[in-house]
Amino acid sequence: HQPMFHLLRNLSFSDVCFVSSTIPKMLVNIQTQSQVITYKGCITQMYFFLLFGALDDFLLTVMAYDRFVAICHPLHYIVIMNPRLCGLLLLVSWITSNLNSLLQSLMVLQLSFCTVLKIPHFFCEFSQILQLACSDTLLNLVIYLSAVLLACVPFAGIIYSYSKIVSCIRGIPSAQGKFKAFSTCVSHLSVVFLFYCTGVGVTLSSAAAHSPHAGALASVMYTVVTPMLNPVIY
Repeated sequence: HQPMFHLLRNLSFSDVCFVSSTIPKMLVNIQTQSQVITYKGCITQMYFFLLFGALDDFLLTVMAYDRFVAICHPLHYIVIMNPRLCGLLLLVSWITSNLNSLLQSLMVLQLSFCTVLKIPHFFCEFSQILQLACSDTLLNLVIYLSAVLLACVPFAGIIYSYSKIVSCIRGIPSAQGKFKAFSTCVSHLSVVFLFYCTGVGVTLSSAAAHSPHAGALASVMYTVVTPMLNPVIY
């Protein structure tokens, strides 16, 4: 269980930071009845939001690989998931998330805005900032594509890991053995389902909703509810 505990510690820390990047500012706004944020503050908030959102994504992918090794190669689990590999996977997740967040923030800094911005959201949400930009649409497209790529690559890794897990579970002769193997994945699958479904749901609701405030309300699901449920699930 040691490797999974290391991953869960990082996931818990990432969730706390993910929530802390938006909620404290929102609470201050409610208390002071002021909804103003500086340009630097907005970019900073967006940087940390993207950083810990991406880190959650990569950590869930590493945890899927951990479940794959535990179920498909149980006798070699301790050898494969050694402390060195766990540390390396965590380091790569942190570095990749930082580089992505920094790159996205730097690209947003290249955008120009026409007037004083009024963001119909409770934080500086990435897609809302892009919609308010008045500069070249090609740069907006590049930023969108890089964000989609970041989401799709880890998700593909999770799908691949679970396709192998399903193949291994199907090969187990006893029903009790199948249940025991599958039960080790239930917590992780629940968190993955919450993470991706709330993210996709927010994107679709924001695109379909006539009121911009509907997207803000939907965003509460993945900015507050999902990180809060993760420790309860585990």
